[in-house]
Amino acid sequence: MTQRPSALAAWFLATRPKTLVAGAVPVTVGSALAWRDGHFQFLPALGCLLGALLIQVGTNLVNDYFDFKRGADNADRLGPPRATQQGWLTPRAVFTGAMTCFALAFAVGLYLVSVAGWPLFVIGVVSLLAGYAYTGGPFPLAYNGLGDVFVLVFFGFVAVCGTYFVQTGAVSTPALLASIPVGLLGVALLAVNNTRDEKTDAAANKKTLVVRFGARFGRAEYVTCLVVSALIPPIMWAAGVATPWVLLAWLAIPLMRPPLRILFTQQGSALNLALAATARLQMVYGLLFAAGLSR
Repeated sequence: MTQRPSALAAWFLATRPKTLVAGAVPVTVGSALAWRDGHFQFLPALGCLLGALLIQVGTNLVNDYFDFKRGADNADRLGPPRATQQGWLTPRAVFTGAMTCFALAFAVGLYLVSVAGWPLFVIGVVSLLAGYAYTGGPFPLAYNGLGDVFVLVFFGFVAVCGTYFVQTGAVSTPALLASIPVGLLGVALLAVNNTRDEKTDAAANKKTLVVRFGARFGRAEYVTCLVVSALIPPIMWAAGVATPWVLLAWLAIPLMRPPLRILFTQQGSALNLALAATARLQMVYGLLFAAGLSR
């Protein structure tokens, strides 16, 4: 057990701050497209960002709670320490924190509904239910090999297109295409996480795709996510739905090499370095992609 932090620090760590870029990037990309199309609205964009981050933090806390309860987070954990597993926070406190985040996200969602209408109510409710069902409920998505689909759909298509819809009242082809690399880089993070945790997940009956098909599948999934993410910008340019500025995203390609090298040469807790490098890639790619799409 690592050294016990203060209560405030424990809550901060429980939110998994290094993962929050996955919630911020899709809102940034969706807002960049709205800006390009002359429909950017600051307060609705800010509402999308706040709502996305609250749902993500709530999902992280639910994950912390249920992974501990189901035995996936135990003394053999290879990843960064978790608040419940380490005893920094009680399971009840973490679950209450998750529900508080979801309630606040719902409140933000009501504002977005007032801006964009009833479709945002449906999107918000489905997102909240999915966030809980990721590791909670009778059929937890992450425990049944559906975590990757969850990330692609909600951190890609729903977040990017939802942000764009709030500001424009429509969903465009560029928004749909831009959702693909944004969601896939989130899946890449999950692929590293699941590859690292293959043995402990299997012992806890957490049937991720890596547990089902092996670490080789996890590495192939990771490579696929990166390759497709690199291909989408030129495809958007060639299709005439983005200017050549979209190729700014390619400046992030050198950042793909370090995590790839680690993933293919290391295992276990050493993959935490690949996880951090992938989060860095996701942030840089997302910001460059958004900058290119805004032109």
